[in-house]
Amino acid sequence: MKSVFDYLRLILFVSGVLLGVQVPAFVDQYGQRLQAHTQEAKLSLAEFEQDADRFFAGDIQQLITHYQHNPDQVFSAGGDSIQAIYQRYQLLNGALMQFNQTAFSGFEQVAFEPMKDIRQEVWHNFSHTIMLDTRAITIGLVLGFLLSLICELCLLGCGKGCRHAYRALKPISVKVSSQ
Repeated sequence: MKSVFDYLRLILFVSGVLLGVQVPAFVDQYGQRLQAHTQEAKLSLAEFEQDADRFFAGDIQQLITHYQHNPDQVFSAGGDSIQAIYQRYQLLNGALMQFNQTAFSGFEQVAFEPMKDIRQEVWHNFSHTIMLDTRAITIGLVLGFLLSLICELCLLGCGKGCRHAYRALKPISVKVSSQ
């Protein structure tokens, strides 16, 4: 029975390592998608930035205001559309700058404050790859160790609980002394 638990512990460790080495690949794919969406938003905004440069000394906010205050409903609605594109670009660009701040800021962003639509997109289209760099190996080993340790603690806790339950249910043997 002990060898079965040893194999179970080994399987859990290897599973944790394999899961852990996927984390940097997921973060990398998230960063690539974030960069692609930022580029796309910038390209969508480029024509309007040229108009802002030409007519409003580069102030895109003035261009948006000009469109929004136009009495023609089509132009007014166009101003709202430009505003939405501009806000999306600013949001994406800020997230991309935060993602690229340090070697681990991408991990922080994906874990704690991701752009939900991009994380969901990566999750649905994730291609399982193994990046064997220092971060992937470290994360894999740590995750494998933690998974094994948690399982071991649960089994030990269960083992103690099982022993206590067995003692409680075990019939009390009474010694009969002959006199």
